[in-house]
Amino acid sequence: MQIPLIDNLTTSPVPHGSNLLVEFDPSSQWFNASVTMAAGWIKSGGGVSYSVSTQPPTKIRLKLKRLGIDSETLEKDGVLRIWDWYTATLGQKSKEKLAISSLKVSDLSIWYAQEQLPGPPLSDRLLIIDDGSVGTRFNDEKNWVEFSITRIYPMAKLRDCILISSLVRGIHSDWVYRRFEAAADGVIDFKLDESVDPVRNLVRIRSMKDIGFDGHWHQLKIGENSEVTLEK
Repeated sequence: MQIPLIDNLTTSPVPHGSNLLVEFDPSSQWFNASVTMAAGWIKSGGGVSYSVSTQPPTKIRLKLKRLGIDSETLEKDGVLRIWDWYTATLGQKSKEKLAISSLKVSDLSIWYAQEQLPGPPLSDRLLIIDDGSVGTRFNDEKNWVEFSITRIYPMAKLRDCILISSLVRGIHSDWVYRRFEAAADGVIDFKLDESVDPVRNLVRIRSMKDIGFDGHWHQLKIGENSEVTLEK
């Protein structure tokens, strides 16, 4: 199984047990790209756990449907697991089967330690967190960073899966980005280049610890169904 966009820029597929950090401009194509990667992973035979905090899970299902993914069937079979973090950001109770009720570190830390970190390998699974920056709305930066790198990040190695988490560029202190970057196995950037007309959506791999990679900026192509691919 391969991760669309990312594995196309590496000398070999990203190994299981890896945690990758995406840093993105708010106006970039990261959100559409994350759904594209989820759809591509599923089509290649794997399972996806997608944690959504920027929009209702129903919108993720609609985007996946436009990419040819039957979310309803796949969720029933456990191939696709969409975790609702979004409703908690509104201070409401989710109606979703898979939902986070609180984004406070004191609550999340216990839940991760008891329910997420233990268990059998998830070698066919890709985990995506669409916007990890949301946690600093409910916690101070230090507590959120320490929780993330001691609870969320270990998921990849302990469960033998691949984790892609993300941070909005330019809204946290430099210390936050440095701590996350040091803990990650790779750092990927998504940005909108407004220095040209028309503007360009770009992606690059900034670093990878375990595999070779192409570190150049690459232009992205956005399809009518919001699929994000590399411009040839």
